[in-house]
Amino acid sequence: MSDLRKTSVQDLLRSTDLDREVLVKGWVRTRRGNKYVQFIALNDGSGFNSIQVVANAEQFPEEKLRADGVENGAAIAVRGRLVASQGKGQAVEIQADEITVYGSADTTTYPLQKKGHTLEFLRGIAHLRPRTNTFGAILRIRHAMAFAVHQYFNDHGFYYVHTPIVTGSDAEGAGQMFRVTTLPDQNPPLTEDKSGVDYAQDFFGKQTNLTVSGQLEAEVAAMALGKVYTFGPTFRAENSNTARHLAEFWMIEPEVAFNDLQDNMDLAEDFLKSLVRYALEHCPDDLKFLNEQYDKELLTRLQFVVDNDFQRLTYTEAVEILKKAKQKFEFPVDWGTDLQSEHERYLVEKHFKKPVILTDYPKDIKAFYMKLNDDGKTVRAMDVLFPGIGEIIGGSQREEDLTKLKDRMAAMQVPEHELWWYLELRQYGTAPHAGFGLGFERLILFITGMANIRDVIPFPRFPGSAEF
Repeated sequence: MSDLRKTSVQDLLRSTDLDREVLVKGWVRTRRGNKYVQFIALNDGSGFNSIQVVANAEQFPEEKLRADGVENGAAIAVRGRLVASQGKGQAVEIQADEITVYGSADTTTYPLQKKGHTLEFLRGIAHLRPRTNTFGAILRIRHAMAFAVHQYFNDHGFYYVHTPIVTGSDAEGAGQMFRVTTLPDQNPPLTEDKSGVDYAQDFFGKQTNLTVSGQLEAEVAAMALGKVYTFGPTFRAENSNTARHLAEFWMIEPEVAFNDLQDNMDLAEDFLKSLVRYALEHCPDDLKFLNEQYDKELLTRLQFVVDNDFQRLTYTEAVEILKKAKQKFEFPVDWGTDLQSEHERYLVEKHFKKPVILTDYPKDIKAFYMKLNDDGKTVRAMDVLFPGIGEIIGGSQREEDLTKLKDRMAAMQVPEHELWWYLELRQYGTAPHAGFGLGFERLILFITGMANIRDVIPFPRFPGSAEF
């Protein structure tokens, strides 16, 4: 190869500067042809579409290409001329002058052949599935959404806060946490009364776990910086083998001082609409492919979210609607029960036919930190419900009253000594504040139209599986 610098496939596909020498590097998606000409589809990951490389059979006989390893999956470099395409489907193509093979892929063992593959099969080869059209599209959309998250909060005056992954507290009070320890598996040190493991001798001097949420630490920052957000990995040791749950996932958690529940709902709606709008504007090729291959209603549904105001109602009003519904539910509905996905989707997809924000849930089914309403029975919680997903955001106005917070912690058996610092936020300059959590993978499920959450994260972690 000459000193020519490589150009990305997407830049070449958009180029109008033709009849010039170019250098492109990527992976062979397909090779086909006849005794006169060979056509190589080359993709470098810069976008959904591949560029067509035309190799004259006199210079590049099929037998030589095959012998050199120019087959599906091979990594190659091509130097040639960028010209107007003679065929359909693309505006430009490359007439090859020189082809260099960096790494071949044995066609007898390479698992990604021209035939279609099931998503379940591809989950078993997560190290190779990004090379498929489907997962290339998903990963590019995932990147675009991560960028859009940071851009939105930066443009709206928020500060990005890094919260700890190893923690000594349980933000949810659920107890489904992964333990972090350096104590030996066999015969760990015991307490003096032999009643349990002596974590005072552990690395951190106490029992620690992987975080389930950065919310409590975000509240610390919000009480000084005003508007903050976290965006990081969280972990749940929930033995749930469903298409909607992961043991490791990413959470986006804004927290805003002096915001009430109304402000929180406004922020959540504007934030979600902004993200969906960004996807429509910046990922058209990938979304078009997913719409055609997996979900014919995807683009219509995304546009619908952008164009419509979210319906807002209380939990109590929602329960009344569900009890009067003519549809039979698997799980019965009554006031005080936690709504299931089937209930949430009924409200969104059949009753209101638009995204829904439910508020004011019974205190007994929500976390200890949510602000108690004057009725003493409900808290200022909110859940945002989306079509096809159900709950996509959960949040609340936080309890800023020290006495009420202590009462709630006692009622839910949350130990004060573990959260002494959280209580002190209410002791020194307490203020109303609110926030929410958006599961990033739930968002990507909605944006891509995929059905299984294991297909929207590069390396899914779930019960019985920690490969790669």
